[in-house]
Amino acid sequence: MDDMGTFRIDIELENPAVRGARRRVTQLLVDTGSELTWVPADDLVALGVARERIKRFRQASGAVVERATGTVWVHTGATFTPDEVVFGEPGDLRILGSRTLEGLNVTIDPVSKRLVDAGPAPAAAALAAAAA
Repeated sequence: MDDMGTFRIDIELENPAVRGARRRVTQLLVDTGSELTWVPADDLVALGVARERIKRFRQASGAVVERATGTVWVHTGATFTPDEVVFGEPGDLRILGSRTLEGLNVTIDPVSKRLVDAGPAPAAAALAAAAA
């Protein structure tokens, strides 16, 4: 996919119950339209990640599918975040979703097709202003 604004990245996954070992997952489509990150189930199974929940998802075609989800640490570059990810099945896209992007505190630079630091996270500024 070389369409304007679309790009793919590589990430590493780590099982929060067994810290240290990581597994590289390549060519995830960066997709702010997808809430969760989707990775091949084989990669999660290899790390020993537990299937914690079954969720329903509506695909772009309108079809509703059920997939298992589990919790991992997602690493990219110098940043990482814990997140719920989908156990993707054969034929599913590999997707880096919006919740992971937010947890990583990155934004998308569609021109250079890369993730960039989002800067300081918003805080309760209204409370600080009210206290002054």
